[in-house]
Amino acid sequence: MKGWPTSKGALPFRRILCLGAHSDDIEIGCGGTLLRWLGESSRLEVGWVVLSAAGERGQEARNSASAFLAGARQKTIRIEKFRDGFFPFQGTAVKEYFESLKTAFAPDLILTHYRDDAHQDHRLVSTLTWNTFRNHAIWEYEIPKFDGDLGAPNLFVGLNKKQCQRKIALLHKHFRSQRSKKWFSDDLFLALPRIRGMECQSPQDFAEAFYCRKFYV
Repeated sequence: MKGWPTSKGALPFRRILCLGAHSDDIEIGCGGTLLRWLGESSRLEVGWVVLSAAGERGQEARNSASAFLAGARQKTIRIEKFRDGFFPFQGTAVKEYFESLKTAFAPDLILTHYRDDAHQDHRLVSTLTWNTFRNHAIWEYEIPKFDGDLGAPNLFVGLNKKQCQRKIALLHKHFRSQRSKKWFSDDLFLALPRIRGMECQSPQDFAEAFYCRKFYV
């Protein structure tokens, strides 16, 4: 399995918009990919939007985003306070917010939730991403959870173990409110990238996976 060139500065995009329904979604779904790309290129501009992160979770989200994007040439971080679990019932307000994003960001690539994610907030974010950004490259990331909704991704970004461990370390450092949860563990965060790395025959054994409906080069 062969991808595009991976030499420094060879990425085919410069402006990335990351969309997450909740605090820690972006980091879990595509944090390793961002760490890799930011390590390979000093020209990336990243917009980071979390729709639901109030109180302590909001500060955690902001601190984490700043840490993950430390190598970005330019970064814009937005942490909003839509009600967790109620996105479909706040549809008009969430849709209007997405419409405002069109004038705020002009991305080359958008990283968003998987359209078949079992969480209702995640699904709405994915749907509105496609409704709002109709002329953009969109990759959908995945998040492991008890719903068992993982699918068969068709796009992979290879990672090495050091990049995976850096992602895990940042998750533990910045999301202290989640440490008591059984799923918030090193072995889970490392297991899925190892499986995806096996599936795409990653030379470095690990990968984050995405669902790509359309991609034009």
